[in-house]
Amino acid sequence: MNDTAELPGLAEDALDRSANRSRWLALVVLCTGMLMIVLDATIVNVALPSIQADLGFSQTGLAWVVNAYLIAFGGLLLFAGRLGDLAGRRNVFLAGLALFTVASMMCGLAQTQEMLIGARFAQGIGGALTSAVILGVIVTLFPEPRDMAKAIGVYAFVASAGGAVGLLAGGILTQALNWHWIFFVNLPIGVATAVLALRVVPRDRGTGLRQGADVLGAVLITGAMMLSVFTIVKPAAEDGWLAGRTLTFGAVALALLAGFIVRQLTARHPLMPLRILTARKIAAANVIQVLSVAGMFGVFFLGALYLRRILGYSPLEIGLAFLPVAVVMGALSVRYTDRLAGRFGARAVLIAGLVLIAGALVLFAQAPIHGGYAIHDLPVMVLMGAGAGLAFPALMTVAMAGATPADPDPEANTLDRYRTVAWHWSIPGSASIRSPSSEY
Repeated sequence: MNDTAELPGLAEDALDRSANRSRWLALVVLCTGMLMIVLDATIVNVALPSIQADLGFSQTGLAWVVNAYLIAFGGLLLFAGRLGDLAGRRNVFLAGLALFTVASMMCGLAQTQEMLIGARFAQGIGGALTSAVILGVIVTLFPEPRDMAKAIGVYAFVASAGGAVGLLAGGILTQALNWHWIFFVNLPIGVATAVLALRVVPRDRGTGLRQGADVLGAVLITGAMMLSVFTIVKPAAEDGWLAGRTLTFGAVALALLAGFIVRQLTARHPLMPLRILTARKIAAANVIQVLSVAGMFGVFFLGALYLRRILGYSPLEIGLAFLPVAVVMGALSVRYTDRLAGRFGARAVLIAGLVLIAGALVLFAQAPIHGGYAIHDLPVMVLMGAGAGLAFPALMTVAMAGATPADPDPEANTLDRYRTVAWHWSIPGSASIRSPSSEY
C-alpha cells in the first residue's frame, strides 16, 4: 500500500526530470541558431581576399559584403522582436531560420557582386528574425534565478564567442575548400536546427498581428544605418570627412535617426519604447554593451588583418590564433561566472570583466610590426576571452534585474524590456563599417 502511494510521487519526479531535460535541450537548439547568426558576422573576414579575387570587388565595394549583413541585422532587430510579440516567438524563430538558410545557399551560389550583396542582406533579415526572440524564450523557459543565470551564461558565451569561432570556421573552410563553403555550411545546420526547434521549443501564442507593428520606425532606423554606412565607406573615404557630399549624406542620416526617435515617442506601438531607457540600470547596461562589443569585434576584425598582412598568417592560422578567446570565454561563461556573480554580485563581476577587456585592448594597441604570437597576441586573446566571459553574462543579469513590472510602458510584452539588451548586436557593424582600401 505504501508502494502504491509512492507511485504518483515517482511519476511526478520523472515528469519534472523530463521537462527539465527538454528545456535545456531547447536552450541548445536556440543557441545553435544564435551561433549560426553570429558566425556570419565574422566568418567572411578571413575569406574577403578570396571573394574579392573571384568576383572582382573594388576595395570600397568589398566592405558591403560585411556591412550588407550587419545593416539588415541591426536595423531590423527591433522590428523582428515586435513581430515575435505579435506572431509568436517560435514562429518568428522558424521563419528567420528558413530565410537565413535559403539566403546562405544563395550566397554560396553567388557568381556576381550584386547577387552576393543582396543575399547577404537577406541573411541579415533572417538573422534579425531568428535572434530577436531567443532571449525572450530563454527567460520564459528558465524563470528561476539560478537556472536563468546559467542559461544566460550559455547564451552569452555563444553570442560573444561566435565571432571567434567564425574566424576559425572561415579559415578552415576557405583554406580546405573555397569561400563558397563558408555559406554552404549553414544549410545542414539550419535545417537540423529548425527540425529540432519544432520538437523541443514550446509553442507560444502572440498577441495577434492586428495589434500592429511599427513598420515606419523599422524603415527609418534601417535607412539611417544604411546611409551612415554609405557615408563612411563612399564619400568620406573618397572626398574626406568635411567634403560637401559627406556632410550632406551625414545630415540626412542624422535626420532619419531623429525621425526614428520622434516616431518612437509618438507611435501607438513603438519598436523600442524610449521611456524604458529611463531605467538607469538598463540604460547603463546598453551603453556598456555597445562599447564592449564594439571593442571586442574590433579586435576580431583588425586582429585578422594584423595577423594576415603583418605576420603573414594563413586563413587557418588566423582562425586558430583566435581560438583561445572562445575557449576561455566558454569555460568562464558556462561554469564559473554565475557562481562568481552569486558570491560577489553581478556588478563586481561585470567591473572585473570590463577591466580585463580594457587591458586586452591596450595590449593589442601595442602590438609591433615584428611581433610574435606567444608574446604579443596570445595574452590579448586570453584577456579578451576572460573579460568577455565574465562581463557579458553579468551585464545581461544586471540589465534584466533593472527591468521590472513597474517599468514604464506596462502594456509591453516582457520581451520589450529585454529587446534593448539584444539590440547591441547591431554594434559589431561599427567595427567593420569602413572601407578596406588599405587592408588587403
